[in-house]
Amino acid sequence: MKNILAAALILLSGCSSAQTKTYAVKKTDAEWRKQLTAEQYQVTRKKGTEAAYTGKYWDNHKTGIYKCICCDQELFSSATKFDSGTGWPSFWQPISKANVEDVTDNSFGMQRTEVNCNRCGAHLGHVFEDGPKPTGLRYCMNSASLVFYPKK
Repeated sequence: MKNILAAALILLSGCSSAQTKTYAVKKTDAEWRKQLTAEQYQVTRKKGTEAAYTGKYWDNHKTGIYKCICCDQELFSSATKFDSGTGWPSFWQPISKANVEDVTDNSFGMQRTEVNCNRCGAHLGHVFEDGPKPTGLRYCMNSASLVFYPKK
């Protein structure tokens, strides 16, 4: 029985590419904790989720760019932001698909697609197939994982 459990744990540990991928921006846990607030750390490094309607950007209507709070990578444009009615900032596409990575997330008894920053591995949120045209996607992001740069 111990061998079966050990084998299952080994198989499960290799299921997510985010767990084994090497990122361009690498920091120790202590460095991330020093750089980020407690909420930003919990969301981006521990795959947390902020409560709906509490994040800084869910109702932001200014023109600009949303970047990764951890590494400043450009992620989303206000031009693709829309009101999804969920209480989280939502976008119908990233600035560049190369700047984000999709990872299968089977947590909490459901299958979803997790979205991470492709440069540092920060957890950003999830993408769903119930968004508006032209993509039909809803990138549902955590404000705590983003920093907004208004257009000048």
